[in-house]
Amino acid sequence: MIEHIQGHTTHARRGALKNAFRYGVDYVLCDHDTTERPWLLSRNRFNLWSLWDRHNGGPRNAGLGFDWFREELMQRGIPLDGTQLLLLTQPSFLWFHFNPVSFWIALRNDRPCAFIAEVNNTFGHRHCYFCAHDDFRPIGTTDTISAAKLMHVSPFQKVAGQYRFNFDFAADAIRIRILYENGAEGVVATLSGTRRPANSRSLLWAALRRPFGAARVLALIHWQALILWRKRAPFLKPPPPPAKLVSESAAPREPAE
Repeated sequence: MIEHIQGHTTHARRGALKNAFRYGVDYVLCDHDTTERPWLLSRNRFNLWSLWDRHNGGPRNAGLGFDWFREELMQRGIPLDGTQLLLLTQPSFLWFHFNPVSFWIALRNDRPCAFIAEVNNTFGHRHCYFCAHDDFRPIGTTDTISAAKLMHVSPFQKVAGQYRFNFDFAADAIRIRILYENGAEGVVATLSGTRRPANSRSLLWAALRRPFGAARVLALIHWQALILWRKRAPFLKPPPPPAKLVSESAAPREPAE
């Protein structure tokens, strides 16, 4: 299976200095044994849109794709028999690739039992947050899974606090909400979109409607950074990334009433 998620991402900064934006984005959802693809989307080959194994699953620019995800699941005792492995990611556009976050998803009986948020910053660093319940039961739409923030992402926020993940993986849509909390400061980020089969018509329309793909995403990130700088947000130098590529989620937190 391969699907084209024509969705939206929103970011809303909380605290004394506020900022918010909403942009359209194009993601691809694919499984590990996808062989048939639209002619405008290739795997490990140059095209208008491309999925390269080296861009996901493992160290940045040295990824192993789905083999890496399988190994991470096996290390944690998740049985692979009967488990569908998916990747939700922004594909490369022509020769350019940048993706703030991708999601590796493990489904059992069509319900997510684990996912990895693969986070990249603009400084060339990557860290992955493995999220699951302790017993690997299905992750419900109202479940909140916590993870300590360990990598510098925004130059205007400290490496401190917690991420709160809500993951709604429905048959017709994907809705992901990430709340970053650090005292009175924080950011709410969302990714949502309808699930539809990918085809060359939708991929061509995406290239025309939101041109330059990943380059556009990177330009928008820097535009928002300029807005925060002009609002006199303190600029923090990036510390080195964590030595360990993958960190575990904390104990699940009950959903708020």
